[in-house]
Amino acid sequence: MTANSASLETQRRVTATATAPLVPDDRYGAPTPGFTWTPLDFDKRAGEGLFLLRFAPGARSVPHEHTHGESFLILDGELIDSDGKVFRVGDFVRYEPGSRHWSVAPEGCLIAVFLRGYNRRLEEGESEG
Repeated sequence: MTANSASLETQRRVTATATAPLVPDDRYGAPTPGFTWTPLDFDKRAGEGLFLLRFAPGARSVPHEHTHGESFLILDGELIDSDGKVFRVGDFVRYEPGSRHWSVAPEGCLIAVFLRGYNRRLEEGESEG
């Protein structure tokens, strides 16, 4: 082992995603029913980074606006967007800042998410589209 590799070893963080615990999704304060997550490289203060998110069967996100953009990759299951679009395993989705929607996973799903800043929950009566 060289001095450089010893230094790299102290700077590297490895997470075994197959065994990483999924905990209640509390990114917005109280846990969101039906959602669990594993932060992989996520700055909770800034609301940005990479994480795994599991939708339990029937779980539905709250209507929200992407204030800074978001990208995700479907790893398992299917996710149906508020406009009826179905995302399947292998689909990569990018929401531009200002986009509004909600999603549901009738059978459950697992997604890898890169968030660029916390989303804004839409108020009652605010349009999703």
